[in-house]
Amino acid sequence: MRVPVDWQWRRFSELTADELYALLAARSKVFVIEQNCSFLDADGYDMHAWHLMGWADEPQVLAAYLRLLEPGCKFAEPSIGRVLTTAAFRNCGLGREAMHRALRQASLRYPGRPVRISAQARLERFYCGMGFRAVSEPYQEDGIVHLDMLRPPSEA
Repeated sequence: MRVPVDWQWRRFSELTADELYALLAARSKVFVIEQNCSFLDADGYDMHAWHLMGWADEPQVLAAYLRLLEPGCKFAEPSIGRVLTTAAFRNCGLGREAMHRALRQASLRYPGRPVRISAQARLERFYCGMGFRAVSEPYQEDGIVHLDMLRPPSEA
């Protein structure tokens, strides 16, 4: 099913109060409630990120979200994280679309740089399909097995 989505990039300082509330609520619902992760979401990186929000119409609701961190913020490379699709919009291809948009943004803003993610291990195949390769052994983060993955600059 194809869902019409209005994709918007914002720096932290450009987020409205309503946008910030919506993205924090979505992150809490997905990561804290659905995935039962107890972690500090306000990790200090949001101020240094580009935030991609996918708004579905009728009514205006946040359907997908991720953040793109600049190089040197969390990792030496630009990195993508907090990738989510809200429950009502799963299996519509929005996660893949958000990732493609993030990779385009990364290549425009940080040309020639590889892109790093800390991926949930169960999603390794999804990210491999976008050119990422595992560069670490599996490790536990917030009670979920993760892998560090890197996408070479030639594909970014």
